[in-house]
Amino acid sequence: MEMVLMAAGGCSAIDVVSILQKGRNDVTDCEVKLTSERREEAPRYFTSINLHFIVTGKSLKEAAVSRAVDLSAEKYCSVALMLEKAVTITHSYEVIEG
Repeated sequence: MEMVLMAAGGCSAIDVVSILQKGRNDVTDCEVKLTSERREEAPRYFTSINLHFIVTGKSLKEAAVSRAVDLSAEKYCSVALMLEKAVTITHSYEVIEG
């Protein structure tokens, strides 16, 4: 089950970095922290997943990061788009200067 989370996190992180770089933003790092909840009884599938992006860069605008996260979630990340049909997926982010 952890591989499913890793796939969603990796797919989304690649999207976010790519979108920011295409917008000529200077991204130096992008980390995704994944948290989830699963059912207590079998089958123990995910009921909710949160992807928290920690994006580091030089002079990154919060609006640009927010837009990149939204585009990944709503349009580009095929893993998350597939999962959201059965699981509640939320996103959050923080921007670090560096």
